[in-house]
Amino acid sequence: MSQESQKKVILFGKRNYKFLLLSLSLIAIGFILMSGGGSDDPNVFNPEIFNFRRIRLAPTIVLLGFGVAIYAILMPPKKNK
Repeated sequence: MSQESQKKVILFGKRNYKFLLLSLSLIAIGFILMSGGGSDDPNVFNPEIFNFRRIRLAPTIVLLGFGVAIYAILMPPKKNK
């Protein structure tokens, strides 16, 4: 086969990569929101580890990021004519 007859097949389009970057940033933001809240002294309990941000918001953002990543992978790229 000649090189002219072979076409390069690109699995992901520009739009797919944008969604993948969005999903990676959502996952990173979720993990950043989960961090912290500990105590320097192991004998002192800090109830801040059970606040809304760490228990509800951050895991929801991480799961949303994973959902966007799945969408980005399964989304068909736009066909150029």
